[in-house]
Amino acid sequence: MSEPLASRMRPRSIDEIAGQQHILAEGKLLRRAIESDRFTSLIFYGPPGTGKTTLASVIARCTGSRFESLNGVESNVAEVRAKIDQARHYRDMRNQSTILFIDEIHRFNKAQQDVLLPHIERGVIRFIGATTHNPFHHINSPLTSRSQIFQLEPVASDDLVNVLQRALADQERGLGHMPVAAEAGALFHIAEKSDGDVRKALTALELAILTTPAGDDGLIYLTLAVAEESIQRKAIAYDEDNHYDTISAFIKSIRGSDPDAALYWLAKMLHAGEDPRFIARRLVILASEDIGLADPAALRIAIDAHHALEFIGMPEGRIPLAHATVYLAAAAKSNAAYVGLGEAMADVANGRTLAVPQHLRTKTRKKLSSASGTADSELEYLYSHDFPENYVPQAYLPEGKIYYKPSINGHEKKIKERLDYLKTLFDEKK
Repeated sequence: MSEPLASRMRPRSIDEIAGQQHILAEGKLLRRAIESDRFTSLIFYGPPGTGKTTLASVIARCTGSRFESLNGVESNVAEVRAKIDQARHYRDMRNQSTILFIDEIHRFNKAQQDVLLPHIERGVIRFIGATTHNPFHHINSPLTSRSQIFQLEPVASDDLVNVLQRALADQERGLGHMPVAAEAGALFHIAEKSDGDVRKALTALELAILTTPAGDDGLIYLTLAVAEESIQRKAIAYDEDNHYDTISAFIKSIRGSDPDAALYWLAKMLHAGEDPRFIARRLVILASEDIGLADPAALRIAIDAHHALEFIGMPEGRIPLAHATVYLAAAAKSNAAYVGLGEAMADVANGRTLAVPQHLRTKTRKKLSSASGTADSELEYLYSHDFPENYVPQAYLPEGKIYYKPSINGHEKKIKERLDYLKTLFDEKK
């Protein structure tokens, strides 16, 4: 057969689709919409090989609709209009609906996407779009607002094994006509290394079977070694959405004090070709935002890692990045300074702007060493270094609001104790 196995084994019913039970299980919204034939526009969003095109063709089969497909990379407005004219003809002359499926719909520009809108609203076509990109970021809002959006997930390894076993058993469309003896471990290896991609798993299986000679007993043995050769080294999925999701997982793992997870996400980013300077910058930000004064050394270590990366370059630059990653993950955490700044900035933005008190202005400083240790006039500035412990209570903020609320984590506990101690001195002065 010249047609690839992945194409031959394309599911023909909802129940044959691997995974996606979160949207296709009995009683789920999408399944109800398909079975009742009550939908107008759908957008499927998910990684390659998760069944977006397959699901669209299954919907057409289940609803008795014509199925027309275009690709966002190759098609233009003229082709879209031609498909719409055909759909209008079948609707008016034969009372048959048409599903217009556009793969990689995010590749259409705004004008191309806008062509679809009036025909969707008039019921000339039933639109289904597929994209590997987040539709809320990469597809025009007029189209997303007219569509129900469903996210497809990578297919679980167990579901992929079932797909592979079905392909080996199917004599009509699969490899059932060939004498194959497959090890369970070999099938699981192919499934696990396929990253939830059904197409990749079936392609690897077909390659393994067709390139392995039969043994003396006439059987083709699919062993783990053969499976490892057929799937080879898996490619890391790392498009724009993966870029943001992975750095998010990296930061949250460090914030959550899990150095093992942080090192894994760091390794994934470096393996996928992420800019190491971007990673270093995020470490510097995190050192202040999430660790702060709980460990004052964290910021210095993050900056040192950044400088070391710039000085030695890659691939050795990954070593100081790992050094900083582990240190920050293990460090005590506090965002008190960052939160305090946020509250102060909100007050500045939303409230009245406070005037600087007279005694804090540039030309009103007076060195006073009064017995009371307090200013007798609001025009008098008390110089802190003239007093015991270099501290004297005076008003620095007219409303006296507290923004910095130190935690009891790490070094910040000492800061809190110091500030609490100074407050007791203030109370004693009263």
